[in-house]
Amino acid sequence: MTRKRVAVLISGRGSNMAALIAAAKAPDYPAEIALVLSNVPGAGGLAIAESEGIATATIDSKAFPRDREGFERAMQAVLEAQRIDIVCLAGFMRILTPWFVGRWEGRMINIHPALLPAYKGLDTHARALADGAREHGATVHFVTPEMDEGEIILQEAVPVLPGDTAETLGARVLAVEHRIYPAALRMIATEYRLI
Repeated sequence: MTRKRVAVLISGRGSNMAALIAAAKAPDYPAEIALVLSNVPGAGGLAIAESEGIATATIDSKAFPRDREGFERAMQAVLEAQRIDIVCLAGFMRILTPWFVGRWEGRMINIHPALLPAYKGLDTHARALADGAREHGATVHFVTPEMDEGEIILQEAVPVLPGDTAETLGARVLAVEHRIYPAALRMIATEYRLI
């Protein structure tokens, strides 16, 4: 089995990245985490990746003020140099341009802490609670130029419990994220939709 080379793009602590790394240790897993790339120098997830012997890179997005495509071209050069097949966004806090998304169409996925199409964007747990939602959850989807709009790969719901706060609900959703993201990557790496 030839394993697909995966880059995980992060901006923070990298808990979903760590779940992907753990899953990829299984001998029958069809993908290897070959690179962790951050747009934030010193992001916590970089140290986790380094401790696992995974190549890391940082391209500081602040070094490209008002030049999103320039930032993405720098990322693209690193991804190409590492021969990446699939890109996973895991808490990557950047909106990507159509230029970059087009290069990875059908090969770039994202994890979102809500049951899309509900609650696109940020603060999903607080918004679900404010709306009186009875269930919440997480979604893995393909990345398109429109935020949180791509085709859904996997979703899983959790109940909203009486007395939930954004933190308690978020903790249950995060446990779901850590389960479904590796499962979705397994699906994509196995079927490998090249456009």
